[in-house]
Amino acid sequence: MASLKEVKGRIATVNNTRKITSAMKMVASAKLHKAQGAITNMLPYERSLHRLFTNFLSGGDVQSCYTVAREVKRIALVVFSSNSSLCGGFNANVIKHTTQWLDEHQSLGKEQILIYPVGKKVADALVKQGYAVQGDFQHMADKPSFSEASALAQQLMDMFEKGEVDRVELLYNHFKSTASQILTHEVYLPLQTCHPDDRKEEGSRERKEETDYILEPSREELLATLLPKVLRMKLYTVLLDSNASEHAARTMAMQIATDNADDLLQELTLMYNKTRQQAITNELLDIVGGSMA
Repeated sequence: MASLKEVKGRIATVNNTRKITSAMKMVASAKLHKAQGAITNMLPYERSLHRLFTNFLSGGDVQSCYTVAREVKRIALVVFSSNSSLCGGFNANVIKHTTQWLDEHQSLGKEQILIYPVGKKVADALVKQGYAVQGDFQHMADKPSFSEASALAQQLMDMFEKGEVDRVELLYNHFKSTASQILTHEVYLPLQTCHPDDRKEEGSRERKEETDYILEPSREELLATLLPKVLRMKLYTVLLDSNASEHAARTMAMQIATDNADDLLQELTLMYNKTRQQAITNELLDIVGGSMA
């Protein structure tokens, strides 16, 4: 059995660790409150705007350079992670799925896969695997900025329009709740004419919405002007979504760590009391035995 000094030292160590995890949970919770407000306000607007424009495109009488599907020979993948750890499986799930996706597309060759990592963790993991990343976007992961997200979106749109890439995909964690973040992989370009949320849960028929709108000045000019804004808004919303998911995952991870520390403290305290009681009993037996000698 461990000595009283050893048990007391372990109790002090666990107690100090608990203070750290509890403080980190409070910080993450405060950041989550702000990030959750941002994504809660932005997501319904972005989805409604996206649905509106995909309805225009589903009519078939108007085409856009961002909806042209062609043979996939070169792909750009934008992956969202965090810059720091201690957030449970948030980064591990993204890295694992990215690795699986890269294995599935080995036939294209590494030079035909352009990876844009938003976050230090996924960037470091991909560099270790021998992939060249396209730029440094670590600052966006900590502090989501519309201007930076818009610049990245414009770069991707220009590459797709010029034929430098044939498809652009996004991989990120979608914030569902504090306890649940859903790993999401979707096509960014070419623009899909049906939003994933518009599909019925049952059956294969897609829901068609009324598209009889009166447009000024014209459908073509409206799409040419606003469609790039929709795509920029989409990337910024994904950035906010990933950021909220990170803080939610860290809040839960620190909560679990604090709870585990509490359980361990109870066990160590019980062990300390038993060891102390046994030591006192042994001393009493020695005293009684000495007086009877």
